[in-house]
Formats: sequence, structure tokens, C-alpha cells
Amino acid sequence: MSIRTVGVAGAGTMGAGIAQVAALGGYKSRLHDPQPEALERGAQRLSEQLAKGAEKGRWSTGEAETASARITPAGAIEDLEGCELVIEACPEDLKLKRELFERLAEVCGPKAILATNTSSLPVSDIATGLPHPERVCGMHFFNPPALMKLVEVVATADSAETTLASVEEAARAMGREPVRCTDSPGFIVNRCNRPYALESLRILDEGIATHGQIDEAMRSEGGYRMGPFELMDLIGIDVNLEVARSFYRQRAEPRWQPHRIQEEMVASGRLGRKSGSGFYEYGEDTANPAPEPLDPGAAHAILERVAAQLANEASFAADEGIAEPADIDSAMRLGLNHPRGPFEWMDELGAARLVGVLDELRAATGDKRYEVGPLLRDRAG
Repeated sequence: MSIRTVGVAGAGTMGAGIAQVAALGGYKSRLHDPQPEALERGAQRLSEQLAKGAEKGRWSTGEAETASARITPAGAIEDLEGCELVIEACPEDLKLKRELFERLAEVCGPKAILATNTSSLPVSDIATGLPHPERVCGMHFFNPPALMKLVEVVATADSAETTLASVEEAARAMGREPVRCTDSPGFIVNRCNRPYALESLRILDEGIATHGQIDEAMRSEGGYRMGPFELMDLIGIDVNLEVARSFYRQRAEPRWQPHRIQEEMVASGRLGRKSGSGFYEYGEDTANPAPEPLDPGAAHAILERVAAQLANEASFAADEGIAEPADIDSAMRLGLNHPRGPFEWMDELGAARLVGVLDELRAATGDKRYEVGPLLRDRAG
């Protein structure tokens, strides 16, 4: 299908950002929101971000002006008629998304591709009952869309190859890197990154190291831009916990079980940066003390343990057919700025060594969280 006009349903931060990259990619872009105030804020955000990007040299002033001219605010859903691709970017509420998709199917007709930007809901659940489910898929952008290159293209059992190929072509035109995966909890990135927080919480809970020491180990030994506890504070510990709960509700996988430290911190109101305190303290007069240095062997052991679980989760995902190993690596680097993907960690640290780490933990604790996936064990030889 030839896509000329892209509609975006939802004018919040993500929706406005998606409309922006669509316009910069050469598409006519219609930004819809049923709330006039939200649509006005989204249009204003778009204008400001295009100007800011030109100031920072991400694109020229002429490109910003041309892109701005391609964007049309759409107050009524009927204004999306004629769009060959509509990307839904409304709040993560299944009932709301289903109702919106039903209206989009009526307005846009049977040939329009309908894509959802959901990060946590099954795409097949959103598409339930829609006519022509073959034209429905996921198109998961990462925040902020103008800076993050990854788009997860999520295929349901009904998604047609022509639908997926058209969406991938559109993503490339927008300057993004599409990575295809099957519809499953968390898709690639949100699933395969679960251990970064959860295994670090277990290390903290066992008294092996402080949160500051774990963060420092992951930065210095692993090359991560942010340690897991810094990242939880930035995202919001309550948000991180709700994502963990959502995963566990969808499938009671022992590896995905939320940690009690998260529960306790949320109950006490320590939510991270937004509340002024989390694992770290925030404020103008607050200085967090530097952690006691770990010896290099201890820091490397922390990296190995977290990397082993990252590799293990990716192994299970690949075994389930969620995505190919190379695509999982690419998604983790592009979507989260990880220094290496999980399979690249296998190569760097040695699959046999990572299996040994997990087997030792399984033997010591009896915990099913450390059960090794078939692909990882096969790679260990």
C-alpha cells in the first residue's frame, strides 16, 4: 500500500511526537484529539519541538517549516478519513482503545492500516471484533519519538504481511528503525529489560551491594548510561511496579514477579525523582553520598549476574518466536541505549559462564527464576 497521509489519534506527548516524525518523513500528518485543549497543546508542542530541533541542528529551519506545513490539527475523528495509516496513541486503557479502533474502522474504511502505539496491552485484544483484522498491527514508538530510533512492529496472528511491510516502510521513511516481533507481553524491549531492575533488586535485597554500588558497577563494568536504581527513580518506582504487576498478571512467570522492595517504596511514597526521594534523594540542597567502592571482582560479578538474566530472558523470548536474536539485540540497543544486546552479552562474557552463574543461583536458592532457557544452554555448549 502506498501511504501518503498518516493520522495520529491522541495529541499527548507520544502522539504529537509521532505526528512530528511522520511530517519530517514527508507524510501529510493529521493530529486528532477529541479534547480541544489537548489538541491545542499538542499542536503547540509540535511547533516548539520542530523549532528546537532546528536550533540544535537535528534538521534545518527549512525542513522544520516544511514539516509544520504538512501537519493539520483534526478535532473530529471524521477528519482522519482518507488516511492510509492511522496510529493510535491514546492512554493505556483497553476499553478506550477498542472503542477508538471501532470508530476508526468505520471512518477510515477497510483498506486503511490501523496501528496501535500501545506498550503494554496485547494488540490482538485491541483488535478483537474489528472487521478486516489483517490491517491491524502494533507500531510501538519510544519516548521521545524524535530522538529514539526504534519502532517495534508488532504482528498479531491476523496481521497481513502487506500490512507489516507497509508499516516498516513508513517507519524507515520517518527515520526510525523497525524491528518486527510477535504479539506477546511487553513485545521485545519491555520484556527483555525486566531483569535489569528485578535482578538488581534481588542483589540489593540479599545485601551483596548497596543500590549505589550496583548502579556504579553497571556503569563502570557494563557501560550502561544509567544504573538500574537511577533508571527506576527517573521512570517512577510506581510506574516500574505497575509494569511489573501487569506482566505478572498476564503470565505468572517466576522471573517476572514484582519485588517487595518496590511494593514497600511505593507504599511509603518514595516514588523517585517526581516525589523528591526514591533510591536517591532529590532537591537543591541534597547531595547523595558516593557509594563505597567495590573491588573490581565484586563489580564484575554484579554485571555477570544481571547480564545472565538479561540473556536468559532474551533466550526464552527467542525460543517462543517473539523475535530473532539479532533483532532482540538491535531493539535493546536502539530502544534503551543499552551498550550491548543480551545475545551480545553472551558473546562478550561467554554463554557458558552465564549459564554457570544461573545454575549456581538455582542450586543455592532453589528459585525457579534462575531456570536456564533452552537457547542459552544450547549456546553454552
